[in-house]
Amino acid sequence: MEVSAYFQYILALMFVLALILIIAYGAKKLGLMARVTTGSAKTQDKRLNIVEILPIDARRKLMIIRRDDVEHLIMLGLDRDIVIEQNIQRGFHKTTGYMSNKTGNRTENL
Repeated sequence: MEVSAYFQYILALMFVLALILIIAYGAKKLGLMARVTTGSAKTQDKRLNIVEILPIDARRKLMIIRRDDVEHLIMLGLDRDIVIEQNIQRGFHKTTGYMSNKTGNRTENL
């Protein structure tokens, strides 16, 4: 093969990649793509935010959603969505494993 054929293949590959990027950018601007932004700096000041998503298996996933300062644990599935725990107060300390309540007492998180 000649060098011009390699150049032509590389140019065609770059063209296809550019088309994919342009279509993805257009879909994002039109709102066709899912906007899951967990923990980004943009969404910290919003009232409603997705904190964390954990896939359980191919059909189900756990999601923590924060509204104001209250978090809700939800299991999403194909058939139905289940609220596992609601009104989780923010303030869980990862280092100690304890959650502080309003009176200042520490209770162990089970």
